[in-house]
Amino acid sequence: MANTQGPQGNYDPAGSTQMFRAFVDEAPQGRQQQAAAPSGPRIGLIIGVVVALVVVAGVAWLALK
Repeated sequence: MANTQGPQGNYDPAGSTQMFRAFVDEAPQGRQQQAAAPSGPRIGLIIGVVVALVVVAGVAWLALK
């Protein structure tokens, strides 16, 4: 077992502080890749929502007619 210490000097037997710091250090790289992704899926989602709303409005209009 590693004798790692937390920020206040508390004993951390699992070493979770080191694992958390490694995760935080790697997180910005993932965000940059995600932000650089094309907006194609977002446009598809918007079109899907609009089509779904049109279908629901059509069904409601037919039901109330």
